[in-house]
Amino acid sequence: MNVVIDDNAGYCFGVVKAIGAAEDELRRSGRLYCLGDIVHNSAEVERLKSLGLDVIDHEKLGQLNGDKVLIRAHGEPPSTYALAAQRGIELIDATCPIVLALQERVRQGYEEMRRKGGQVVIFGKPGHAEVIGLEGQCRGQAIVVSHADELDNIDMRCPIRLFSQTTKSREELRRLIENIQSRLPDGHDFVAYDTICRRVAGRAQELERFARSVDVLLFVAGNNSSNGRYLFEYCRSVQPHTHLIADASQLCAQWFEGVGTVGISGATSTPRWLMEDVKKHLL
Repeated sequence: MNVVIDDNAGYCFGVVKAIGAAEDELRRSGRLYCLGDIVHNSAEVERLKSLGLDVIDHEKLGQLNGDKVLIRAHGEPPSTYALAAQRGIELIDATCPIVLALQERVRQGYEEMRRKGGQVVIFGKPGHAEVIGLEGQCRGQAIVVSHADELDNIDMRCPIRLFSQTTKSREELRRLIENIQSRLPDGHDFVAYDTICRRVAGRAQELERFARSVDVLLFVAGNNSSNGRYLFEYCRSVQPHTHLIADASQLCAQWFEGVGTVGISGATSTPRWLMEDVKKHLL
């Protein structure tokens, strides 16, 4: 049986930057707080914890004094920076540059809508760290929608600016835009911005080629990875023999009976070493 790992799989540069910043500080001091899981992959989080990373929540952040805290690639709302300043906390800001740029665009969109009496709508997963950061740019007044059946929450009578979480599906965004437009009168002040990360959008096409080239595809991703779930479902639509696993312990021998080539891929939050470990268990 031939086992191949997708050359394009693994961390996006935003996650690489965040993990690199954490590892640099851990090498220097052996201790670092991180506000939330640094990446949506429990195996990688546990590896970094073993090096001295301490994952905290916002409540714990408010109890620190003069410590170092990493802001992960997902970004944070302005309130987090204000709290850190009050507590004398040194922030190592590893927010992805793409997310930072989106935060600025959402902030500008909010100011425009405030002047015009309009609304900012964010297409994303409620409660997701990136979405919370985007809501913070609007003082918590943005409307978050994850499905078309939530569009009744939008006041279609006023101007609308639509933004997307960077890791959403471009096809889903297109359908959402069309659904909103179908409810609006001609000439309505509605502007939709495609703010999906190009790395995430491009992965779908890369994965399609890879999925078609193998007999069975193992997609390695954390259970709480939005990007992982989307890419897995996309792979399965192309290659029905696609299985979602968190690590090698979830492998099933029956999947590989009479199989010639097994492919291994993963989300933008999946470390390369974890995919290598899955390959090792198959050989």
